[in-house]
Amino acid sequence: MAHNTPHTYRHLVIYEIYVRNHSANGTFAGVEADLPRIQSMGVDVVWFMPIHPIGRVKRKGSLGSPYVDVVYNHTAVDSVLVREHPEWFHQDEQGRPMTTVPEWSDVIDLKYGDAALNRYLIDALKGWVALGVDGFRCDVASIVPLDFWRQARQEIATVKPGVIWLAESVHLSFIEERRRAGLSGHADAEIYEAFDLTYDYDIWSGWEAAVAGILPISDYLQTLRLQDAIYPANFVKMRCVENHDQKRIAARVPDRARNQAWTAFAAFNKGALLIYGGQESENRHTPSLFESDKVAWGDYALQPFLTKLARLKKDAALTTGQFTLLASEPAILACWQTEAGGLLGVFNVAGSSGQLALPLPDGVYEDVLHDGQVSVVGGWVEMPASAAILRYHTPMATPLAYAPLLDYRG
Repeated sequence: MAHNTPHTYRHLVIYEIYVRNHSANGTFAGVEADLPRIQSMGVDVVWFMPIHPIGRVKRKGSLGSPYVDVVYNHTAVDSVLVREHPEWFHQDEQGRPMTTVPEWSDVIDLKYGDAALNRYLIDALKGWVALGVDGFRCDVASIVPLDFWRQARQEIATVKPGVIWLAESVHLSFIEERRRAGLSGHADAEIYEAFDLTYDYDIWSGWEAAVAGILPISDYLQTLRLQDAIYPANFVKMRCVENHDQKRIAARVPDRARNQAWTAFAAFNKGALLIYGGQESENRHTPSLFESDKVAWGDYALQPFLTKLARLKKDAALTTGQFTLLASEPAILACWQTEAGGLLGVFNVAGSSGQLALPLPDGVYEDVLHDGQVSVVGGWVEMPASAAILRYHTPMATPLAYAPLLDYRG
């Protein structure tokens, strides 16, 4: 991982905006008018999606596939670079520029190895930094050479220290597929050499399977423990329950109590939190990437809930404490603990009911998620409908949830 990535990045709240779908007019002015509301939620970073002109040849939909962020694996089929530097692209046997991912029919892939290409791309990054950009989200960063990312990070740091680097790292199956085809594919452990944050896609399939009831929740928690064991000590994951490429959580889990439980756990988990524009309005529809498809804002029903979660990322228990996964059934239990106590999270992702045993002394505890109180009697509480986060003031025993993947010794 980048050796100088600060732990504070684990407490960032990132808000993803698709400019052309965010407002009625689909412009920056429309976004600007909404910034005070977004800021009031506790958002630290605004991530803009498409703002560039889009290629016309082989584009998908009437508006095409939007490329902004830092898309340095590929370009539009009719990009300026294709005309001016065809030698910078992968080519088929007939010498025609091509993509290495057949389903990405609207783009062609850059082929690294020419120092002039590196210079062109890094100078473009410097231009964005000069305009005031504070960070880059890098599209499919896992299939762009690491040497390039290292060089880019080093040079940008000389122009503007502290720029945030977020990698769209990819699903493990995609890396496996590319390696079997003799193509590049970097695991997250490698990507961290140049990036501050990575996507959670290394375990996303496991999370999806757990949400769908195909994989035991305990197995998903094992993958979280595995992340802690295999990545650098200061690794930062960007946690989310939806983004522009994935289903909305309200569509994936129609039951509000359960989808809020999963959302609350994502926020409570170790790592930065992503909110995708429209999530606060409980949108079920994932906007098209290829057509004008406006967010249905409605009454912002979930904004108070997401605001609480966003502000929770700055709670002293999370910023100075140690995170521990305690149990997976009948609800996920996890805590952030300091010498002065901490926060115990209860996440009813399975929709269970009845009584729940907690590792807390009997008493009345503040539920910081709902601004209420919860009574522990005889070591038991009523299972929350969705989630509860209880503040306690005396440190408790925090044994890690058993994970055969890590703990079994025969």
